[in-house]
Amino acid sequence: MAIFNIKKREIECKIVYYGPGRCGKTTNLEYIFKSYKKQVEGEMVSINTEGDRTLFFDFLPMELGKIKGCEIRVQMFTVPGQVQYSSTRKLVLKGVDGIIFVADSMDVRREKNMESLKDLQKNLKEYGLNIFKIPLVLQYNKRDLAEQGIPIMSVEQMERDLNRQLKVPAFPGSAMTGKGVGKTLQECLKLTLKSLHKQFNWAE
Repeated sequence: MAIFNIKKREIECKIVYYGPGRCGKTTNLEYIFKSYKKQVEGEMVSINTEGDRTLFFDFLPMELGKIKGCEIRVQMFTVPGQVQYSSTRKLVLKGVDGIIFVADSMDVRREKNMESLKDLQKNLKEYGLNIFKIPLVLQYNKRDLAEQGIPIMSVEQMERDLNRQLKVPAFPGSAMTGKGVGKTLQECLKLTLKSLHKQFNWAE
């Protein structure tokens, strides 16, 4: 739930990168942090978790300009993917306004992607949120691995597995090279800002 600070004329919203362990959530944020320097305010904060290469969470405020005279500030987080951090994932989702679900394109990660999406749906439900109504974008990450001879799923297969019912925007990408990272983020921000318009009853 976005926070409206009347005194500061500022709206703060929260985007969370969700997905299985080692799918590229942190790499996405690191790429954004380096590539969007003009929009980044402050430092990226990270806390390592034992046994998980992803981070506990990343914190990355971005300035988006103003809407109706209000400054829009975005806080961006990742969640740890490993099973043992399920309570942390749920905690990071608290107050979420938009979600980018990062799916791993590797063949061997198919089940993990689907399990993580179910986990997301369950955690959202516990906060009274509906996965079909919240701003959500999918990223099919690690598409570049095919060039290294590593077996990956087709985009069509991933669409069937993850997006058949959701029918949300989805982008192939590579967080390592940056391909698709900006597009995914822009789409999520667009959907989130649309949602904020409704939330605060602003005219489009």
